[in-house]
Amino acid sequence: MKRTISFLLVLACAAPAPAAKSVEPTAPASVTLSDQSGSLVKVTVEIADDNAERQQGLMHRTQLEEMAGMLFLFPNEAHQTFWMKDTPLPLDMIFIRSDMTVLGIVENAEPMTTTSRSVPGTSQYVLEVNAGWAQRHNVAAGSRLRFDDVNLKAIK
Repeated sequence: MKRTISFLLVLACAAPAPAAKSVEPTAPASVTLSDQSGSLVKVTVEIADDNAERQQGLMHRTQLEEMAGMLFLFPNEAHQTFWMKDTPLPLDMIFIRSDMTVLGIVENAEPMTTTSRSVPGTSQYVLEVNAGWAQRHNVAAGSRLRFDDVNLKAIK
């Protein structure tokens, strides 16, 4: 007896994949500061612009690149106070007025403490960098700065 075997071949036709969208890479946010001699120094920053991000800060970080930091953005100028709970890195805290000048610096903030740290006066922004950074780069009260690729409209 003769057997006939039939095969059914199904071809799946898929629609062509949509063309990849061209996405412009976003530049990393940065802060450019002028030192006491007028030279410029640039720090790439992570942004903390809402309560949750500001509260988290650099907690639990074990390292921070030399030219990196975290920029805390507040909706208004006020007396800002920070602490180092659960932050193992010693840091410099650079308090910045809304006119983009340095109000003051807390240098070498001791890690893993709940000691309040601030400077006299009001500031709207605070830049945290590695301990000793401000001194190494000659940044002091009165230094001018600018933000690059920082969205100040996103502050909550």
